[in-house]
Amino acid sequence: MVTADFIGPDGQARCHWCGGAPEFLAYHDQEWGFPVKDDQRLFEKLCLESFQSGLSWRTILNKRQHFREAFDHFDFHRVAQYREADVQRLLGNSGIIRHRGKIEAVINNARCALALIEEAGSLASFFWAYEPDPASLPLPQSQSQSDLSRQLARALKQRGWRFVGPTTVYSFLQAMGMINDHAEGCVIRAQVEQARDQWQRPSP
Repeated sequence: MVTADFIGPDGQARCHWCGGAPEFLAYHDQEWGFPVKDDQRLFEKLCLESFQSGLSWRTILNKRQHFREAFDHFDFHRVAQYREADVQRLLGNSGIIRHRGKIEAVINNARCALALIEEAGSLASFFWAYEPDPASLPLPQSQSQSDLSRQLARALKQRGWRFVGPTTVYSFLQAMGMINDHAEGCVIRAQVEQARDQWQRPSP
């Protein structure tokens, strides 16, 4: 079982990984695992997880503000209108990951997001409809993909989304709070559970 063996500046135990770089602590304590239902934030999280594929999360986190500026803060209504000139602009932007396939996937996925909203009412409604029973989940941080992430990745790919494999989707589910994957004993795990208990889930 993964244990919470990183001791933060407040003397409390946290997930081991958040001690891997100075910038991880704030992300771990304030964002990772807390439930999100804002469509633009969900789109951003999924896009950034797609960019992270094959790279370190530290690289993505350090470039996150550059990504936001480059992609109109992941306003998928705007990104869906991007054309080849925008692809070239982004390929020339040293502040982001200059990978043509991933850049084109963000644009493609923005268009797919608009179609998904037509289908489900919102991205949040679509994603949160997959929320599992917490009692059915394995031990925290014991896997990099799951039946749920494979199912959701398949559903997205059937709707035309790109760079959304089961490992990327599992990381997205961790980040957006559908599953609380903070280690047992991590001081933030209880805070995430409280946030999940109190927030109002999107209507189907």
